[in-house]
Amino acid sequence: MGKGPGLYPDIGKKARDLLYKDYQSDHKFSLTTYTANGVAITSSGAKKGELFLADVSTKLINKNITTDVKVDTNSKLLTTITIDEPAPGLKTIFSFVVPDQRSGKVELQYLHEYAGISTSIGLTASPLVNFSGVAGNNTVALGTDVCFDTATGNFTKYNAALSFSTSDLIASLILNDKADTVTASYYHTVSPLTNTAVGAELSHGFSSNENSLTIGTQHSLDPLTTVKARVNNAGIASALLQHEWRPKSTFTISGEVDTRAIEKSAKVGLALALKP
Repeated sequence: MGKGPGLYPDIGKKARDLLYKDYQSDHKFSLTTYTANGVAITSSGAKKGELFLADVSTKLINKNITTDVKVDTNSKLLTTITIDEPAPGLKTIFSFVVPDQRSGKVELQYLHEYAGISTSIGLTASPLVNFSGVAGNNTVALGTDVCFDTATGNFTKYNAALSFSTSDLIASLILNDKADTVTASYYHTVSPLTNTAVGAELSHGFSSNENSLTIGTQHSLDPLTTVKARVNNAGIASALLQHEWRPKSTFTISGEVDTRAIEKSAKVGLALALKP
């Protein structure tokens, strides 16, 4: 972790990335190019079953202002403008989707040595107001995440989280779904030299009385190749291999099998990301 407790989404992120990031059963491709004036253009495509989705995005960085524009196959245009540090520790984000007139939103993020705050408000007559805050330090952090609907006068979301970190382990406890679900996660660095780590996530639903457990590990075979594996209590086992065959360009292959129904075909996902 960096200096300070970070923002609310950072709580438990290490374990989530270890257990879920880059696992997929689809086929994905992305290509990034740069214009002479520094604009990054990324074309992406994904095949999900018989459905093919694609989008084109551009990113322009001018001093402390970043402008992202993305258009997808549904003819939606997403624009995000980020102003980094108009004041020390502050970040301002303005986003909207065309043609959705209710999508406009302004978000403010503030990072401090002992706090991380993020608040956003929709640009409508009766907006949704989101607030998340974390207090603590690099070792212990306590946070909350709430959303208030001014149209109905109700809270649509209220969550809370607690995190404990040392140099080689991160443990977190998160209360989600209006206090109906509790999730405990654990991330442990076994060997920094080989990027070897283990992690686990245990969730319990109070209303459903259902539990879910996922455990996983990762290891770098060399500085450019990483393997990961995970299994959950439903008997679903997954593994992936990711290789950076040139700087910032990666190839990822992942597979998933139901160990309780071996006769079923395994799911295989491929992802190729190309950057100059």
